[in-house]
Amino acid sequence: MISVLFVCLGNICRSPMAEAVLRHQVEQAGLSSQITVDSAGTGDWHIGAAPHKGTKEQLDRYQISYEGIKARQVSSNDFTQFTYIVGMDTSNMDNLKKWQGVDEGTTTMLPLMSLLPDEKGADVPDPYYTGDFEETYRLVSQGCKRLLERIDREHHLSKH
Repeated sequence: MISVLFVCLGNICRSPMAEAVLRHQVEQAGLSSQITVDSAGTGDWHIGAAPHKGTKEQLDRYQISYEGIKARQVSSNDFTQFTYIVGMDTSNMDNLKKWQGVDEGTTTMLPLMSLLPDEKGADVPDPYYTGDFEETYRLVSQGCKRLLERIDREHHLSKH
């Protein structure tokens, strides 16, 4: 089973949006039996909270379910349990590297924006501060599509 963990700061805006979007894309591709998706935050402020209202509104607009998504904090176990850990910005990536310690295991860590080389900037803007959930959705949606293509290439998935 291939597993993907999206990480942002509080786990209520960007990473749960990415979790819902990739989960939806995985279902559409018939790969739900081969890929699991989760999200977490580097901070602990929102543990147990549902996604932000703006994230839910954006996902509702595209008819993407966020059912069951609740904020949690990254744990050291994540670095051995997930195939891919995808950070939403440079700060999250730096925090993940500190959290990870020396034993990376087989986890591939990458920033979401590395999947979108034609976009400016290294970070997915945080709509908690910018208020622009639409721009975040655009980047997350494209990034998830590219991630799914990469996973398919690297793991030769069979569509059901």
